[in-house]
Amino acid sequence: MANVTPPILEESVTPQRPLEDFQKPAGGPLVLLLRFAVALVIPAVIVVFFLAFSFLKSDDANKLAQVGVALVAGVLGVWVLYWAMDRVVDLLPGTAAAAVRPFVFVGPAMVLVTVYLVYPTVQTTIFSFQNADSEGFVGLDNYVRIFTESQYLVAIRNSLLWVLIVPAAAVIIGLAFATLADRLGKRSESAAKSLIFLPMAISFVGASAVWVFMYSFRPEGFGEQIGLLNAVWTGLGGQPVDWLGSAPLNNLFLMVILIWLQTGFCMVILSSAIKSVPDDLLEAARIDGATEWQVFTRVTLPSVASTITVVWTTTVITVWKVFDIVYVMTGGFDGTQVVAQQMVQEFFTNRNNGVGAALAVLLFVAVIPVLIINVKRFREQEAMR
Repeated sequence: MANVTPPILEESVTPQRPLEDFQKPAGGPLVLLLRFAVALVIPAVIVVFFLAFSFLKSDDANKLAQVGVALVAGVLGVWVLYWAMDRVVDLLPGTAAAAVRPFVFVGPAMVLVTVYLVYPTVQTTIFSFQNADSEGFVGLDNYVRIFTESQYLVAIRNSLLWVLIVPAAAVIIGLAFATLADRLGKRSESAAKSLIFLPMAISFVGASAVWVFMYSFRPEGFGEQIGLLNAVWTGLGGQPVDWLGSAPLNNLFLMVILIWLQTGFCMVILSSAIKSVPDDLLEAARIDGATEWQVFTRVTLPSVASTITVVWTTTVITVWKVFDIVYVMTGGFDGTQVVAQQMVQEFFTNRNNGVGAALAVLLFVAVIPVLIINVKRFREQEAMR
């Protein structure tokens, strides 16, 4: 029987597009127009959502229906919108799709950031140069007021004290807790960290309500002391103390509340950084004869220095914005006002847009150096990778 060579089946090869076609974003006016369009379409549709469901602002509407509409429009509707836009981009040619797709997701965010952050910042800056009702320009008069009148100078002084004391105390205590908890057993460490972190779950207003009962004061003869500190103090034979009315120490008593709240945050972040220090490095230091204190100060501390900077700057920003604690505890009386609380008072109580905006700009400028430090630290870390 003759040998029959089986036929060779040639596979049909689909021509492959060069990789460069996908790596090089398409250009041209059409692609630029598409980028701009998809960046604006989603915010525009979101605006339509808000207009279509205007009854959400109605006091007469059914509350359950409002919640349902908010969930559908805010979650499901936006998800469907992004999914549909992504499908539309898939219909474009390869290079055009690659060039336009990022703007479907990033573009709307940039537009919304511009609308809700950049525009208010510019508008507030303009208000700071205008009079109380924002109807005429007064130049630098508002800034002159906040740097010359006593109530604003006290607020600036107190805010600076908060910035100097609270972040330092929260970071130091958090670092101490993180270091000590790291030496505990696994279960004991988890329990200790949970208890220390627990205050972070409380809002500033809620924490203030708790601490009201710590500092509560009743003059002698006006009933039994319900404040914990005064109950202990009078039990030891002392006279009741108006802790929140005793300037300037009342500012320190208010700072204790924010330190109590922020210590858990600092501890968790710093604990994670401490655990990332290589064990070999620590053992080498101990073998060389270093004491535990020297290991901590010369090995652990330098290794977590960048994390300490991030935690400190984050806490500083939080401190500059503090308003709730002062408002709930003292209302800004007895020399406890801070810049953020004074700003809210000028805007909503005194109806003075000019001075309120000037205080807002002051806060904004005060936070900028902190942001610069964070950005520089981030770039340094990226350069080391």
